[in-house]
Amino acid sequence: MGIALDTRTGTPIVVLNDQENRRALPIWIGTAEASAIIRQLEDIKSARPMTHDLLFNMIEATGHSISKIEINDISSDTYYASIYLNGKEGKPQIIDSRPSDAIALALKAKVPIYATANVMAEGTISTDQERDEAEAEEFRNFLSNLKASDFKFDGDIESNQ
Repeated sequence: MGIALDTRTGTPIVVLNDQENRRALPIWIGTAEASAIIRQLEDIKSARPMTHDLLFNMIEATGHSISKIEINDISSDTYYASIYLNGKEGKPQIIDSRPSDAIALALKAKVPIYATANVMAEGTISTDQERDEAEAEEFRNFLSNLKASDFKFDGDIESNQ
């Protein structure tokens, strides 16, 4: 989605959206990292390579390429990420990274950014409250109309598993 500023602290936040724009994943990052991401989003060239440019050039110079990045964990409000490299001999390599660096590299390499289920469950916020409420109401209606006879049970527990 882009970069926002925390109105309380002025700290930059990179905001990632899911494919359906239903959930947003805000990750607080540093100013330099926000600048690198903004430069990539807006395709601003610098006279000299920035850190993510240098890393990208080194990865390519060694015969590797970036296939994707993944925001894969959250602990005590700290996010963790991995950069997935395609190796020379077809062996994928996974490199530990800060999410902000991984995101800047993903934008530079034009590769997908993923988040694991636990990160989505713990770190995202809804961006479509109306649709969430409609789905919750639909589910409540489904549950209220559910009867025991809707389930088939022949008395043999093992055959129903």
